[in-house]
Amino acid sequence: MAVTTCVFDAYGTLFDVAAAAREAAAEPGRQDFAAHWPAIAERWRLKQLEYSWQRAIRGAHCDFWQVTQDGLDYALAAEGLEGDADLRARLLALYHELSAYPEVPAMLAALKVRGLNTAILSNGSPDMLRGATVSAGIGDRLDALLSVEDVGIFKPAPAVYDLVGTRFGTTPDQVLFVSSNGWDASAATDYGFHTAWVNRAGLPVDRLPGRPPRILPDLATIPELDLY
Repeated sequence: MAVTTCVFDAYGTLFDVAAAAREAAAEPGRQDFAAHWPAIAERWRLKQLEYSWQRAIRGAHCDFWQVTQDGLDYALAAEGLEGDADLRARLLALYHELSAYPEVPAMLAALKVRGLNTAILSNGSPDMLRGATVSAGIGDRLDALLSVEDVGIFKPAPAVYDLVGTRFGTTPDQVLFVSSNGWDASAATDYGFHTAWVNRAGLPVDRLPGRPPRILPDLATIPELDLY
């Protein structure tokens, strides 16, 4: 059955999760932070994901904004910067308005020209997703912002992927799911979606059930896939 609906993870897939730390490091007066930003960006993302998995397993759900703050606090502490309240506030403000990857606007526009449904399916809270899509100027190219807050558990719980069929009335084989997270693409493949893993960093494939059949360096060729 032809794909009618293209669904994207948000953070790391459409939006550059390193942008907040990178942009803060380039601001006047933050020269000392410049040496720390790559390590902070990496630890921030890792802890954000780890905390979401831990909370899902423990049944201790909170929204992703809290997880994002907790991950940042850990990353700042690891670099000895936990006392810099101004830096913390600035990083969080920038994260709320993350930059999209350069190919994203044209890619989404091409999918809409083809008549496809487009959506985000994310751990992000509704407020976070609205802020990022408005800031990136892509809100008019997305038909839905689907958040785990509707089911109260983070990915890769199957209930999260159920949100797509509930919203669009699709079966899994009518959906292309795209993520930069190998574990997310794997879980979505196992769920029954067509999938593409956007492997910008050239990482090995995760040793998990559900190997994603398409591995791409970026999102530019998504509208050209032989699925629609």
